[in-house]
Amino acid sequence: MTAAPGTSGPDAISGRGESALFVDLQVHTTASDGALVPAKVVEAARDAGLYAIAITDHDTVDGLPEATAAGEVLGVRIIAGVELSSHFDDDELHLLGLHLSNQDAMRSALRELQAGRVQRAERIVAVLNKHSMPVTMEAVLAEAAEGAVGRPHIARAMVAGGWVRDFRDAFDRWLGFGRPAYMAKERFDVADAIALVHQAGGLAVWAHPGDSATPTRIQRLADVGLDSVEVLHPSHPPALSQRLFDNTERAGLLPSGGSDWHGTHDGPRRLGGQLVPKIWLDWQDARVAERAAAGTA
Repeated sequence: MTAAPGTSGPDAISGRGESALFVDLQVHTTASDGALVPAKVVEAARDAGLYAIAITDHDTVDGLPEATAAGEVLGVRIIAGVELSSHFDDDELHLLGLHLSNQDAMRSALRELQAGRVQRAERIVAVLNKHSMPVTMEAVLAEAAEGAVGRPHIARAMVAGGWVRDFRDAFDRWLGFGRPAYMAKERFDVADAIALVHQAGGLAVWAHPGDSATPTRIQRLADVGLDSVEVLHPSHPPALSQRLFDNTERAGLLPSGGSDWHGTHDGPRRLGGQLVPKIWLDWQDARVAERAAAGTA
């Protein structure tokens, strides 16, 4: 199957000529760094008129049972997913795992990654303390609410403590790349991340690649098992989305798209705002079925 059989060009991206059903294949909940619990996320998807959403929390699948149960009640299809931070060459690359059929396998593999996130948070907090900012790990873990711990939770604890003006200030002055408390994540090679997604029965999607997704890089990743590229994303202007769609199709990969929604009610990352056509999900479903029939799921 080609990435987009006979549908290349702007119409394939906009979904014109297809049904008016749309999906959002990158959404976050409080299981990682989102603002809403999984059931409330599903309610928001229902209210937005979405046919399906993918729950793609960072380094965890713990939000999926609640979201799936809510989806069955509210009539929203839930795609089991996850977002992994990996490395490709010298760059950080975010990889989505979609259509995970073996969540237990993914959950087991992620326990070690989650432990590493806590250790990283502890090191960041220690640096902040040395700079006379008395934020505590207890406050950070409270912000995470048993979800996978990340820099957004540290930022929220900093805001709550009154040590920074707002979330952006926390990153601009302290937590962002090159700032005093920045700590890089432990390296996780993208080939290993792709293999992990495949072991869990899923499709591996290059998330929000931007201009870095050159034809050469897309092909190199395809050679190690990449299945899809996130073509539609709030950070991608239309011309870039079109170029990504074309290059993805040439590599024999599938398009994907999502809002990268974390629960905010304003700004560009609006749930369903990318108008990802349902046919893209249909193509992904077909690829999953093909792989299962071939015994390579």
